[in-house]
Amino acid sequence: MSFLPVRIVTALLFCMLAMVAVETAMAEETQLRLYTEEYPPISFLQKGKAAGLGTEVVEEIMSRLGITAPIEVVPWARAYTYATTTPNVGLFVTTRTPEREKLFKWVGPVSATTAHFYSRRGGLRFESLEQARNAERILIPREWYLQQMLRGMGFNNINSVPTPNDAVRMLVAGRAPLMALDDVTLADTLVAAGVNAGDIETGATIAQAVQYIAFSRDTPDSVAIRWQKALDDMRADGSFERIYKKWLPGVSLPGMR
Repeated sequence: MSFLPVRIVTALLFCMLAMVAVETAMAEETQLRLYTEEYPPISFLQKGKAAGLGTEVVEEIMSRLGITAPIEVVPWARAYTYATTTPNVGLFVTTRTPEREKLFKWVGPVSATTAHFYSRRGGLRFESLEQARNAERILIPREWYLQQMLRGMGFNNINSVPTPNDAVRMLVAGRAPLMALDDVTLADTLVAAGVNAGDIETGATIAQAVQYIAFSRDTPDSVAIRWQKALDDMRADGSFERIYKKWLPGVSLPGMR
């Protein structure tokens, strides 16, 4: 009776284990559900399907991994609840903050922005955080990082609204003197809300932020690891930059993690 050399048997076993690991990872990823919000040009609903910078990045990652998963565009507060309570949920794009660090498994960065206070043109101006703290109310989308951040800073005048569009419309309608939103997405938000850019004024800067794909804590580590590797490969071969500049021409890419 002949026997295979030990090194060949070892190599075969290694290959078999690697195949099992890949199949297991793919099985885990087929259970994923992905959520995003109306946040153009990063993510938005177009002809019944998710579109935008973040959506294209996520779809390219899945293509490279050979998987598919549904992407639903829903109000941010609902998506955030799913991601913090349900296994195998991915949420994009999600601003990474100290308060959220242990709530998710992070893949990114995907985008970056700076948040400001905005007021109605001709109304009161808010040039500092202290002035904003004394405003009658501040419009902020529900469960946004800005809501969580400002509450942590002692702001007790936050008025939660469902979407950025609602914040813009309510601001120009005089429902509140102030709103807090991101600068990179503001122009698209104004268009979607039917508001002229000249109707608002930029006030104090709140914070710079970097956004990621966030997976719920009960999602297997292997999923986040494989997604991060695919995103790193996209950065290395230039495909991430091409997608980014398609949607945000002239805006600097977010730094490496």
